[in-house]
Amino acid sequence: MKTTDSMLTKITEKLHHSGFKLTPQREATIKIVLEKETEHMSAEEIYLAVKRKNSDIGLATVYRTLEILTDIEVVNKISFDDGLARYDLKKEGDKHFHHHLLCLKCGGIEEIAEDLLELVEQDVEKRFDFQIKDHRLTFHGICKHCQ
Repeated sequence: MKTTDSMLTKITEKLHHSGFKLTPQREATIKIVLEKETEHMSAEEIYLAVKRKNSDIGLATVYRTLEILTDIEVVNKISFDDGLARYDLKKEGDKHFHHHLLCLKCGGIEEIAEDLLELVEQDVEKRFDFQIKDHRLTFHGICKHCQ
């Protein structure tokens, strides 16, 4: 796995390529997203984590940064049953958005890295003459800790 610094460098390059600068506020937000990449945090949770390290940042700035990161495909904005938009770091080299397991008892979210739908996608594209760009799959159930 790549270090946080090298991932930050790649994200910075992507920002610059898209016409954005890496401001201190954006950098602080990106560092939290990188540090907490498996946590599927909401904008408010990211804001609180950033605020603990950098008290000069506002919630609106974090929202704007997350929208930019979504637009340039650094993060995916996802919604689960709790109604909150959550942000998930896009893994380099992934062809598709990864799948999730959502526990209906504790709300825990676990990632599935493998693409489980390759054959289904091929069938859908062929049968319906439809060019698939991406898919999202969330399994709802009870995790092993809550069973």
